[in-house]
Amino acid sequence: MTKTNSSKNELTPEQREELLSTLKDRFENNITRHEWLEWDKIQAKLEANPAKLWSLYEMERTGGEPDVVDYDKAEDEYIFYDCSEESPKGRRSVCYDPEALEARKKNKPENSAIGMAADMGIELLSEEQYRALQKLGNFDLKTSSWVQTPEQIRERGGALFCDLRYGQVFLYHNGADSYYAARGFRGALKV
Repeated sequence: MTKTNSSKNELTPEQREELLSTLKDRFENNITRHEWLEWDKIQAKLEANPAKLWSLYEMERTGGEPDVVDYDKAEDEYIFYDCSEESPKGRRSVCYDPEALEARKKNKPENSAIGMAADMGIELLSEEQYRALQKLGNFDLKTSSWVQTPEQIRERGGALFCDLRYGQVFLYHNGADSYYAARGFRGALKV
């Protein structure tokens, strides 16, 4: 997928159709993630929300392979997570947040997980959401993903990340300014 004009956050008709086709194919090919949902209703909701569609495009463009994983009946919202096998390639080698990026004096990464997510209009998965994702398959067997970090940890310079090893989800800590080629972040979007 080609990069959009991020200042406008708009998709061309061709990009829109390509994305909807990709999302529909992924939906149908991974029906066990959402067998109680209907694609036509999801597509109608997406078409009525161009800003959310743009966010999904950015998730796809950066390698996230977004898919519907749940539906919030009370809020009438479909919930998408990045479902790529490993942490999205276009979102790796980033520190945790803009503050950590600014504090780093040498060898700064290009961006931060929180900064990129905000630019994309998505949120990092929480630990709970990450664990829920792992019930749908095996993700991050070789990579790891930053997750939302409680303020009391972040205030002390730390940040949290998760991965799946030995059939178990592990939650770890690291300095928020650290970054690794095998660590990125997964996002969530409600539509």
